[in-house]
Amino acid sequence: MNAMTIRPVQPADKPEWETLYAGYAEFYQVEQTQDMRDRVWGWLHDDAATSEGLVAVDQTGALIGLTHFRPYARPLVAATGCFLDDLFVAPAARGSGAAEALIEGVRQIASDRGWGVVRWITAQDNARARRLYDRVASQTTWVTYDIKL
Repeated sequence: MNAMTIRPVQPADKPEWETLYAGYAEFYQVEQTQDMRDRVWGWLHDDAATSEGLVAVDQTGALIGLTHFRPYARPLVAATGCFLDDLFVAPAARGSGAAEALIEGVRQIASDRGWGVVRWITAQDNARARRLYDRVASQTTWVTYDIKL
């Protein structure tokens, strides 16, 4: 594995973060505009917002991956959990350990804050990522539904 650093996203990261986030949207075939990326970027740097971000930085200083996460209330167990919203590694950096390192970074933050679980969803057909997820987490029996508004 190449040497890499996992750290919070910083204002100077915006151009590289945008490239990665656009790649993430493309991977999931989600139309995304500059205004949408600007809104998410704003959330990541707004102390009043709950979204936070980590990036994976390679030995040259280039961003090779990102993740976004936030706390959420778990009323049934009267606790706070962590929802990992987005996780993406640049295609050229896949297999480098960046995705696992980003998940571990979120896990450590959640643990330090006393959050009881880190949870995320992925596409059923995201086989490569699911091999990692099956190794580092437990698949649940929950089925997800959406109501589009």
